[in-house]
Amino acid sequence: MRAIWKGAISFGLVNIPISLHPATRREELKFHLLRASDLSPVNYKRVAEADGREVPWEEIVKGYEYEKGKFVVLKEDDFARVDIEATRTVDITDFVPLAEVDPVFFSKPYYMEPAKGGERAYVLLRDALRASGKIGIAKVVIRTREYLAAVKPRQEGLMLELMHFAEELVDASEITVPKVREAGKKELEMARALIDGMTGPWKPEKYKDDYREAVMKLIEEKIAHGGELPAKPKAAAKPAKVIDLVSVLQQSLEQTRAARKKAPAKAAPAKGKKKAA
Repeated sequence: MRAIWKGAISFGLVNIPISLHPATRREELKFHLLRASDLSPVNYKRVAEADGREVPWEEIVKGYEYEKGKFVVLKEDDFARVDIEATRTVDITDFVPLAEVDPVFFSKPYYMEPAKGGERAYVLLRDALRASGKIGIAKVVIRTREYLAAVKPRQEGLMLELMHFAEELVDASEITVPKVREAGKKELEMARALIDGMTGPWKPEKYKDDYREAVMKLIEEKIAHGGELPAKPKAAAKPAKVIDLVSVLQQSLEQTRAARKKAPAKAAPAKGKKKAA
């Protein structure tokens, strides 16, 4: 896997050369914009506001609007001049207990691979973080943006997880929350029983992108039928109902228990008997 960034982890006087690799992948469905009459692809043009003329890529620059209609141009050399050392360093400034960090701060994970000569220090940091239950809080510049990031132990390696700055998070006070009394004792007991009945081990492979699969199935069907499918009848809108919470919880509990009873139990082989070949 090709590295997207190369540099070093730095804390105190310790310097560990590493490279970053994406820890996630997402296969987006890509659609082209077409003209309906003949399915000709529609292209985007970069047009200047001043005269409406198309602008080639080599004539385009990056500008920051500091006043209405007034811009200052920033070139690649300008971005490189902004804290040049930070562009190649994951600079850990603090260590904090992982349990104290709200998960909403975490954004995007990357694997950290040690470069030659950094293996021992890499393993030392990984094991020290794992034993302490802490993570390193760092600043890192990737391309032209500075990020807050966490250095975490992950299986046999270290992970860098980009984080949101506090000012990037929307305060929960900006949304409307229910102004109701506390949950009743009976309702709470039934809700907890339902949660317990639906609780199982975490198996990430169990969860699939059903929407993507449904769209791909639709695409295959349209290809097989020459691009057209019969119209699907619209489902009648269901009227809104007042929810009897206790009744709904009771029904959910009964369904969950019935489903658990139907699940086949694995019978243990009898002692002293060999399995049939």
